[in-house]
Amino acid sequence: MFRIRRTPHDPRIELAPLIDVMLFLLTFFIYSVMMMERVDLVPMELHTYQSGKAAKPVPAATISVDLDGTLYLDRVPVPLDGLVARLDEARTAAPDLVVYLALADGNSQVDRSAVLLDVWDRLQPAKFNVNIVGRRQRGAVVRDVVTPVVSPPAVGPTVPSK
Repeated sequence: MFRIRRTPHDPRIELAPLIDVMLFLLTFFIYSVMMMERVDLVPMELHTYQSGKAAKPVPAATISVDLDGTLYLDRVPVPLDGLVARLDEARTAAPDLVVYLALADGNSQVDRSAVLLDVWDRLQPAKFNVNIVGRRQRGAVVRDVVTPVVSPPAVGPTVPSK
């Protein structure tokens, strides 16, 4: 028959499970307190401007190039020769005029890059503050690009065919 050893063990308290339970309780109570009051409904004080007046937007003029190469100044067709004169008139009314340059989105039969460069070259000597406007591209989009299939070059000596 086997004999059971009966030695008394000293009682001890393990701290690792106790710390785990306490951290769980602490996390639970912090999370529950955060969910009691919605963050987007917290009242906050909105400060006013120092001057007490609302900010005025900067005067702007938009030059857009259509798909067929037609120039528009603030949605009014304008010839290329009269563009700088019309912008000078607008700049006399508002000295801090900002000019936005935009291209219509789409495929065109006309080379609009030449029109865009011509407009840019005429605006630069007149010292206009020009910003180019474009649509933000979402991801890598490649349009109308055909990649030719190229075979890799032969490695090693080649044998002439008969």
